[in-house]
Amino acid sequence: MVRQARCSHILVSTQAEAYELQRRVYAGEDFAQLAAQKSQCPSGKQGGNLGWFGRGQMVKPFEDAAFSYNVGDMTVVQTQFGWHLIYITGQR
Repeated sequence: MVRQARCSHILVSTQAEAYELQRRVYAGEDFAQLAAQKSQCPSGKQGGNLGWFGRGQMVKPFEDAAFSYNVGDMTVVQTQFGWHLIYITGQR
């Protein structure tokens, strides 16, 4: 069972923005650079890297994605903060 996850994310205000950023990453753009340019979250200044976290430390939709997908996957989820493009970079 995965006990900790490591993710990067980009927070934007619309679902369309999140999916457009996901498309751009799949097309070869750098996730960290896009996070620094586009994220509406202070962590965007650090490439969106959230580091390691355990269960119960993130809002539920974010946590569900971080622990449900595999390392290397990206997904879009909505929370009370907006729309997140989440990139799962590690699990242990």
